[in-house]
Amino acid sequence: MVRQGKLLEVQDLQKNYGKKNNITKALNGVSFDVLPGEFLGIMGPSGSGKTTLLNCIATIIKPTSGRVLLHGKNISAFDSKDLAEYRGSRIGFLFQDFELLDNLTGQENILLPLSIHGVDFAKARAKLDELAGFLEITDILHKFPSQMSGGQKQRVAAARCFITDPDIVLADEPTGALDTRSARTLMNKLEGMNRTSGRTILMVSHDPNAASFCSRILFIQDGVIFHELRRKHDETREKFYERILQVLAQLGGGSANVL
Repeated sequence: MVRQGKLLEVQDLQKNYGKKNNITKALNGVSFDVLPGEFLGIMGPSGSGKTTLLNCIATIIKPTSGRVLLHGKNISAFDSKDLAEYRGSRIGFLFQDFELLDNLTGQENILLPLSIHGVDFAKARAKLDELAGFLEITDILHKFPSQMSGGQKQRVAAARCFITDPDIVLADEPTGALDTRSARTLMNKLEGMNRTSGRTILMVSHDPNAASFCSRILFIQDGVIFHELRRKHDETREKFYERILQVLAQLGGGSANVL
């Protein structure tokens, strides 16, 4: 359930590439808020700035101007210690290509963030068991990534992402490397984490099927927010999916053109 107050605030964010007469504005004054417990989607054509936006929030790249606030604190002003805490425990990152360590088992990959922060093993194990049960990966925890399917690897990556109890999870095209069935399974699990545990998720996606699991979607074009959709309280996912397709058609002449 969405609680009152702003968890994340993006204020007039701008990111330019190039110099002098050859400047490309990847972000051109993007502003929005994320409330606790939201499942927010970001969509737009290739080159619209959606991944740049996510990377600015993750502090992977630094914006040219503007601010990103977490709980009212400007992350751009964080010193190295605060940034390490922000990246290590305040945000979780779910990558398109899993980013699992090949020489570690599923269990070891999931527990790695907690071991780095010196969390007691018994406490870490209890959190692992709970997440593994929910994500239906208990039977593959002993396997290495090379022994897992794409869907299994992404659910292991999701468990690693959630085990630190981050304030917000940033998901970058999490279904991009998955088949349709695995993508649906993952999105059902993410939606379940959002609804039952109040996990806040900010997801970039080109896939309208994946986006239909969100509670709100921002559409970006040419570095600015073009449109916003909110899923109605009693609206089915199928109806929301249809409305998403209508906006994508306006953005790029049809959903097939949105990458």
